[in-house]
Amino acid sequence: MVSTLVWGTGNVGRAAIRAVDAHPALDLTAVLVHDPAKAGRDAGDLAGLGRPLGVRATTDVDAALRARPRAVVYAASGDIRPDEALGDITRAIRTGAVVVTPSLYALYDPRDAPPEMRARVLDAVAEGGGSLFVSGVDPGWGNDVLPLLVSGLAGTVDAVRCQEIFDYSVYDQEDSVRYLVGMGQPMDYEPPMIAPTVPTMVWGGQVRLIARGLGVRVEEIRESVRRRPLDATVSTATMGEFKAGTQGALRFEVQGIVGGEPRIVVEHVTRIHPSCAPDWPATPDQGGAHRVIIEGRPRIEVTVEATDEDGNRAAGGNATAAGRLVNAIEWLAEAGPGLYDALDVPLRPATGKLGRSHP
Repeated sequence: MVSTLVWGTGNVGRAAIRAVDAHPALDLTAVLVHDPAKAGRDAGDLAGLGRPLGVRATTDVDAALRARPRAVVYAASGDIRPDEALGDITRAIRTGAVVVTPSLYALYDPRDAPPEMRARVLDAVAEGGGSLFVSGVDPGWGNDVLPLLVSGLAGTVDAVRCQEIFDYSVYDQEDSVRYLVGMGQPMDYEPPMIAPTVPTMVWGGQVRLIARGLGVRVEEIRESVRRRPLDATVSTATMGEFKAGTQGALRFEVQGIVGGEPRIVVEHVTRIHPSCAPDWPATPDQGGAHRVIIEGRPRIEVTVEATDEDGNRAAGGNATAAGRLVNAIEWLAEAGPGLYDALDVPLRPATGKLGRSHP
């Protein structure tokens, strides 16, 4: 059994605890939290399992790492604290642990990561013998292994488009929805998530991974951003009111240019209410999904709808992202020290997990 520490119990961390508990080769041995109010609570309670797991959450990072877990699922946010997240992660690698995380955007494609960041990780790997695999929370598999897998069904491929289409009113992070994404803000407000170069920083690595898998070179990466205001004030069950005239929908693309054309595109279409931007891509029930479109012959479209935590689509997306990371641990533990990406780490069947469901 691979002793596994889950670091962070937010949207991804909760799902990671459930995934570790369900995995026949993993043993949940510790849970780290930042909030003192969560310290001492059972991991099963924090993960919403409805049953205890016998592992109490702690805020003591030193003690948790001294226990030398074989694997660490680092689910703490790196959005506004990338340096601290990198420090935590390299510290865990130096203990010899396999580390999986969605928190370091620049390392989705480690070959093109900033040299100083890559060097810090590789130094930690050399010193401690651990390893690192970073995959996206949006989720990564929707922007790397899935489009590449589906492309293998086509006779010819003209373009690859990966879409995230979501109703953000169900997202369990109000500050991110209102201030990072800009929903409910005046139209002259610049959401940090779409400030110039930020989309490329976050999703450019995934565009380059797809290009590498297809054997082509991205000449440049371009960004396209569109926003729409609400025509009328709307009220949401989870976040209250969003006023007419404020941002109600956001659509952006990160375009990989190949042969002078946008051939590899990661696109996000998000709304706070289905009435806003009805002409933009949507799902039939307006709930949200991840979609891969292969333009070619034949044209192929695959839509993935995941739900978790009482039918929540956003929670479902987080759970699949966590599943990709947690399910990679066993392979990484066998593969040995290194810095891995999504093209290195196979997406394997859920061997031994059939029937291991939770209430």
